[in-house]
Amino acid sequence: MSAPTAQAVENENKAFDVGTVVLLGPPGAGKGTQAKEISDRFGIPQISTGDLLRDNVGRGTELGKQAKVLMDSGELVPDQLVCDMVADRLTQADCRRGYILDGFPRTVSQAQWLDKYLEFQLFEKGRCCGTPIVIQYVVEYNALLQRLTGRRSCPTCGRIYNVHFQPPRTADVCDVDGARLVTRKDDREDVIAERLKAYEQQTLPLVEYYQSRGRLLKINADRPVEQVTAETLAAIENGHRL
Repeated sequence: MSAPTAQAVENENKAFDVGTVVLLGPPGAGKGTQAKEISDRFGIPQISTGDLLRDNVGRGTELGKQAKVLMDSGELVPDQLVCDMVADRLTQADCRRGYILDGFPRTVSQAQWLDKYLEFQLFEKGRCCGTPIVIQYVVEYNALLQRLTGRRSCPTCGRIYNVHFQPPRTADVCDVDGARLVTRKDDREDVIAERLKAYEQQTLPLVEYYQSRGRLLKINADRPVEQVTAETLAAIENGHRL
């Protein structure tokens, strides 16, 4: 029997019911890169709560109006409002076979809400949901600092470099248009240290929540991107449910 063609494999991947994929990891762990790889392989959308907020506010939906009032007054958007936006997004047709949640859940209460939502969808509506695949990307602290503090961007074309891993041909100069590269305020070491500390404090209870339920799959993201991607895709293709 001949081996399946690349097109046949791609078609099979994009007919596969993936379900819910939750990605956890600190800033700089590569969640965005991995989410794109998962999305491309299986043909499912990446859903970011930041994008959802901006979309709802921009379109002036009822949920967006409520969120805008809170954000304009400097208040945090409450869990229930975020959950309502997620629930609305997950009813759309492109989520029927599965989706990737990036930045959600952020709290244990959001994780509990998601579990109840998926249970309802599975038993009441017969949709492809079930137990989520939860992947935590683990990167050593100093490696994260290198990834984040080494970032430089071109103010003209927007191209991103890293002085440690993907430097420009000429130091501090964009390869494309020769503009002087800049360091974003968010990429200063003191700012990054605070961001990582806040992430650890916020995410630890969430990690413990999924770990206590035997759902957490930890992947060492302190390796070449290709290796991390291969392990991530294999976990999903094998229907990994820890």
